[in-house]
Amino acid sequence: MRALGVDIGGSGIKGAPVDLQRGELTEERLRIPTPVPATPEAVAEVVGQIAAHFSWSGPVGVTFPGVVLDGITMTAANMNPGWIGVDARGLFATATGSPVAVLNDADAAGLAEMAVGAAKGEAGVVLMLTFGTGIGSALFVDGHLVPNTELGHLELRGKDAEKRASDHAREHHDMKWEEWAERVEEYLRHVEMLFSPSLIVIGGGVSKKADKFLPHVNVRTRLVPAALRNEAGIVGAAMAAADL
Repeated sequence: MRALGVDIGGSGIKGAPVDLQRGELTEERLRIPTPVPATPEAVAEVVGQIAAHFSWSGPVGVTFPGVVLDGITMTAANMNPGWIGVDARGLFATATGSPVAVLNDADAAGLAEMAVGAAKGEAGVVLMLTFGTGIGSALFVDGHLVPNTELGHLELRGKDAEKRASDHAREHHDMKWEEWAERVEEYLRHVEMLFSPSLIVIGGGVSKKADKFLPHVNVRTRLVPAALRNEAGIVGAAMAAADL
């Protein structure tokens, strides 16, 4: 069984068909730069282009970097504010001509890592954190997702944590990896204090460079990079569409 997974990010929108049993892409992913401005209509057009590229006619899962409740996008911290209150599920269904599931981007990445990735078989409290344009989060308790946690917006030093510790912040302030690792450690100690997880999975585009910063992060909780790297969102989106 296959589904099309589409992962919407602040800089790029990428998608591919996914083998749902193995959690693997069955074709090379297509990435298209996120439109500027990233209005609902412009983003939906790109999602439609990705579906058309693969001549797709089956179920589609789409991630969104914000809170998603029953297919409605409720927040848009790193996207165009026009997304707030939009029926994204209906919008993407029209664009692709297929049934669509929409969910938070970090939640999708977490679902994939729990099913076939670095957190497979892990019980207890597991936290997936994606470091990119912002910081996304997915919280699991004994394998069950607690959706839309948005832990990147926890306050640290008077501002959103993602303003200090996201990969975007690292690039914006031209920080060395060791310097950025100090900020990541401060953030991880904060969420560690709040949730006492047994495992933290580090995802997002920066996960493929985990060897540059994770050795410099000292926290109590076991830390592992995402096994699916930056493809976790695509795989998790497709998995969310499995019941359509």
